[in-house]
Amino acid sequence: MIKGTTGDFAPTKEAFHVAVMDAPLNTRPVRVEVRDLKAVFFVKNFAGRPDYRPRQEFDPARPVLGRKIKVVFKDGELLVGTTQGYTPGRPGFFMTPADADSNIERCFVVAASTQDITFL
Repeated sequence: MIKGTTGDFAPTKEAFHVAVMDAPLNTRPVRVEVRDLKAVFFVKNFAGRPDYRPRQEFDPARPVLGRKIKVVFKDGELLVGTTQGYTPGRPGFFMTPADADSNIERCFVVAASTQDITFL
């Protein structure tokens, strides 16, 4: 896991660069190959909440934007949320978690790292 910021991530590119959090000054960004990833998580803060258990369900009081989707990664992790851009056969897609309290703002799911993708 690499924590940091990026200015050149694009879903169509094979690689991007990450300025690693807490790296010494003048450290060059790390090149990251998308094919080596499970997902790229865009988070609310780097500390997160290790004790928080995300809910894999939608809040019935909140409107849903996009199509509901369930992703099971090859490592067994489950993520439920919404997407506006999943198309089978593409290298990946963006999704937003169903749990608004999750530290994940949105993520880019690398399709090759998934075991199952289902519209709900």
